[in-house]
Amino acid sequence: MPKGYWIARIDVADPEIYKRYVAGAVPAFEKYGAKFLARGGATFPMEGTNRARNVIIEFPSVQAAQDCWNSPEYQAAREHRLPVSAGEIVIVEGLPD
Repeated sequence: MPKGYWIARIDVADPEIYKRYVAGAVPAFEKYGAKFLARGGATFPMEGTNRARNVIIEFPSVQAAQDCWNSPEYQAAREHRLPVSAGEIVIVEGLPD
């Protein structure tokens, strides 16, 4: 079964409030087996629009990635992020093992 990945590209307007999102999302990420592969490090824009924060999260499956997104834990945390950020989050299916 292929792994699932969240790819998030976010600009944050209020880092203090954004911290509430990060802390609130931890239980959902733990519950669904998330593994952070990249999180807010240096970026080297090669093409297109750059975002200040870029994150790649690996899940055991696409279903786990979707379940995490739809979980009550994540949706509650997301409410802290929405007013203070703009960007894109997509779920991508990985290559077969």
